[in-house]
Amino acid sequence: MPTSEGLCHCVVCQDIEELDPRIQSTVDVIQQHGWQVTMVPVGPNEAPGWAYTIGLWHRHRIPELAMFGLDIRMMQTLLNDLGRRAVEGQHLEADQVRHDVASVPVVLKAVDYRWYKAFFGTAISYYRKPPFPVLQLVWPNHDGAFPWQPGGEDLLTRQPRLDLHPVEHPVSVWTQDL
Repeated sequence: MPTSEGLCHCVVCQDIEELDPRIQSTVDVIQQHGWQVTMVPVGPNEAPGWAYTIGLWHRHRIPELAMFGLDIRMMQTLLNDLGRRAVEGQHLEADQVRHDVASVPVVLKAVDYRWYKAFFGTAISYYRKPPFPVLQLVWPNHDGAFPWQPGGEDLLTRQPRLDLHPVEHPVSVWTQDL
């Protein structure tokens, strides 16, 4: 599928025949369902898990979606639901507040491409040539504050602020390997 910058470089459009089994599985899921949600569970002494879509951009020209810090199965459900609604015509854009995704409002934030390597490895392997657009679904704390608001700083241990350049991000579990 051509992009506004020219030809698509993904493994499907480039007709790469011998794929890593993990990427072949991703291709198969995207061909069957339109996109895949990749879940990254992490152990108790590391950063919380996260989940992200692959294929929304390729198949539908909708930004990929990512979410951090909640139960990975719940994030998979939320991302699939929002992806489905986007494919059905609901517009998604950066800084959009959504009240129809979870029991709390979420804000969609554009992800700075310099975070891609740290969090979206399978998507990079699929698309082969980032950047592709990614929107992060950011959720508030129990008091309704988001990580960029006063009182919401505690959330940075659960979800990174991928809208920031990595060097601008407060030091946290998310920045230790950068």
